[in-house]
Amino acid sequence: MTTLASQVVLHPYVGQSLKYGGNNVGRDKLYRTIQYFARFLAWYLLSRGDKAEAARWNALKSHLALGRKLMRLGKPVEHLQAALRAAQSASHAAEQLTTIGRQLGYFGYLTYDAIVWANTVKFINLKPDTAAKVTKTSNRFWLAGILFSITHNLLKLGRLAQEAKGLRATQTWGEKDLADEAQREVKVLANASMRSDVRHQFAIDLLDVWIPAFNLGLVGVSDGFVGIAGMISSIMGVRAQWNTINGIKKN
Repeated sequence: MTTLASQVVLHPYVGQSLKYGGNNVGRDKLYRTIQYFARFLAWYLLSRGDKAEAARWNALKSHLALGRKLMRLGKPVEHLQAALRAAQSASHAAEQLTTIGRQLGYFGYLTYDAIVWANTVKFINLKPDTAAKVTKTSNRFWLAGILFSITHNLLKLGRLAQEAKGLRATQTWGEKDLADEAQREVKVLANASMRSDVRHQFAIDLLDVWIPAFNLGLVGVSDGFVGIAGMISSIMGVRAQWNTINGIKKN
């Protein structure tokens, strides 16, 4: 029995899970997955007339959303620093501008989101119409940040595709070109890895963009659709963060 317990408790997967759970970003992505699953399930149960069960999942969604706001209180400064670093970097102009726009969008979103949290927990007291305006401004910044991110990813994918085409065109043959060919292969692999990362983020953005758009009343989708979109993008984020924390290389 002791041996079995040791095998379970000391299993490498348990250690990896603890390592993941000990990371703030990892926990946030896991809570986000549950939050949007609860959002979808609450909508589904309500559509079937099960108000009591829907209320349980809706309460879980609300409390997870509130808890995640608390966990993100320091994040606006991180995005402001990222915007400043992007402004000082020597990169492609369009990609640089969209990176700055994305980071400033997230800075504004999380700054106003912190005010929403403070009002919700009664640390400050805003009038209902003021609180609604703050929430709306927060979602506007969020939407702007995602749209800048989508634009950035499209620009970067186009550039990387051109670079990949150029690398294929410079392929050399013969023993005297082995060193050059080895360097080219390294660049090809690096290019492919970057394109994979950008496509991954692009897919997440295409799913997440529905959330602030829905909150602002710009799209006519259901709350269940938003829940599914948010859950899928969250699972993608969980997987990527799991691989990063545990040093798992992409295939």
